[in-house]
Amino acid sequence: MQRPAAAHSHRPAPPPPTRAPACLRHAVGPTIWIPSEDGRLSVVRGLSDAPILNCTIPALLERQALAWGDNEAVVSMHQETRLSYRELLRHANEVAQGLLALGVQRRDRVGIWAGSCVEWATLQYAAAKAGAVLVNLNPSLKAAAELAYALNKVGVSTLVMAPELRGTSFVDLVESIRWGTPQLRNKVVLGPNAPEGSLTWYDLRWAGEGGRLQSELQQRQRDCRPGEPANIQFTSGTTGFPKAATLSHRNIVNNAFQVGETLQYSASDRVCLPVPLFHCFGSVMGNVACAAHAATAVYPSDCFDAGATLAAVEQERCTSLYGVPTMFIAQLEHPEFQRRDLTSLRTGIMAGAPCPAALMQKVQAEMHMRQITVCYGQTETSPVSFQTSPEDPVDRQATTVGRIHPHLEAKVVDPATNLTLPRGQVGELCVRGYSVMLGYWADAPATARSFDADRFMHTGDLAILDDKGYCSIVGRIKDMVIRGGENLYPREIEEFLHHHPAIADVQVFGVPDVKHGEELCAWVRLREGQRHIGGEELRAFCKGRISHQKIPRYWKMVESYPTTMSGKPQKYLMREAAMQELGLQAVALQLVQTA
Repeated sequence: MQRPAAAHSHRPAPPPPTRAPACLRHAVGPTIWIPSEDGRLSVVRGLSDAPILNCTIPALLERQALAWGDNEAVVSMHQETRLSYRELLRHANEVAQGLLALGVQRRDRVGIWAGSCVEWATLQYAAAKAGAVLVNLNPSLKAAAELAYALNKVGVSTLVMAPELRGTSFVDLVESIRWGTPQLRNKVVLGPNAPEGSLTWYDLRWAGEGGRLQSELQQRQRDCRPGEPANIQFTSGTTGFPKAATLSHRNIVNNAFQVGETLQYSASDRVCLPVPLFHCFGSVMGNVACAAHAATAVYPSDCFDAGATLAAVEQERCTSLYGVPTMFIAQLEHPEFQRRDLTSLRTGIMAGAPCPAALMQKVQAEMHMRQITVCYGQTETSPVSFQTSPEDPVDRQATTVGRIHPHLEAKVVDPATNLTLPRGQVGELCVRGYSVMLGYWADAPATARSFDADRFMHTGDLAILDDKGYCSIVGRIKDMVIRGGENLYPREIEEFLHHHPAIADVQVFGVPDVKHGEELCAWVRLREGQRHIGGEELRAFCKGRISHQKIPRYWKMVESYPTTMSGKPQKYLMREAAMQELGLQAVALQLVQTA
């Protein structure tokens, strides 16, 4: 919900940039591609002359609280709360001692189930201080079975949760699965009230009051190693039950640091985070990247709100803004957009889904984000492996995901043979290096399937590496459409359709077809005032501009798309709905039976 502007002071423009503390800085230049031994193959390696940071998450916070104690660490607009790095450290110490008082042991799993708030950030550091593993739970979980699966899969023993969010009572949902989650010993509710058998956040903060557990907490921190598990994040689970990707302190601290380095963050940067914290976009690229550079994380609202985001940028004079493409589209189309002062912005990240070139150019021009970057990665790689640089030319920013991060390697292989392909050919992107997860929690078979013999992780994404090391993502292997034996890539068609002046957004996917195996279907969201446009007009726009097999056979005008909590379009749900509307379920069954 958008809050009135009067609740917050209008901040002056930020001071000139000051580089991050020396304890974290090392000689890292811009992300530079280093050619493979055979420059004809699709293999790239990042710089490796600077050392990997050998630092845990709580040690990072302590360093910054010592060096930049008065700097604001977190600003939560909807809570009207600000914490400096010194205050964040104090709160984290209190909560960590509270966890110890509840009996939390090293490597116990502590869950967080809430929207963006200062308590989320506090627990992120407190759990690490206690030697526990933080488990990020998606606030959009609304089914009891899904919640029970997540809690039981990783054995969450302590759960910190919002009382409710978006009309869903988290307290009631947890109560409904009480008998099916025997390992869940402690329940903590954010806010002043909690039902019988649960604690409030304040109860947790003061459970270790008096400092009696301070020495034990210090010992826990000394025992903590960078290579140990720090965080479990669930994958999207669009093809089955979500898998629990397990990330180490080293994974998170180094990836967050490199993201901030590429963005040229300093202690004077203020980063607006409308992206959810349960996702690594918010928790790693947001919270920890800010901490690694003593910058300020700004939460506009508990869940994404375009108006609140624009207000936060203006009132807090934010210098950086994150979002998936749909979030930027929502802000550009918001009725308040033209009235908001966004001139403080210089950079940010657009990621999480394919970024249309036309949208990137509009954000650069109309939101003053000339140095915005595009990232590519996934939860299993902590998450970023490729990123554009603010110095990259506009065409690279708009059409690629940049070049490989330091200390990482990538290759493009033939999905059928696993052989490395020549440069410029489409294949599956594989990544190796410090950022790759420890594995899937309690799922050795799935972990083994994700890696090849050389420990490259298979991403499931189709990509092209050019002769300068820039990577272009073509799409997901599972989204590729095979029509009459020809491989069609929905993202390429979406990019083309984005040039139509009436189209605000478009999603292209495959549906079954008796003759060709698959046909293309496009769901189109039109701009205001363009609702008269239909499929025939769009089909005519395509003719003569793209090959006939790339022109969607089916068109549907929609108001919105099914998306994940983090804003990613869920094409499998669109495909299921389209098959039902078009009466293609029998065709799909026939194709399966004859395969």
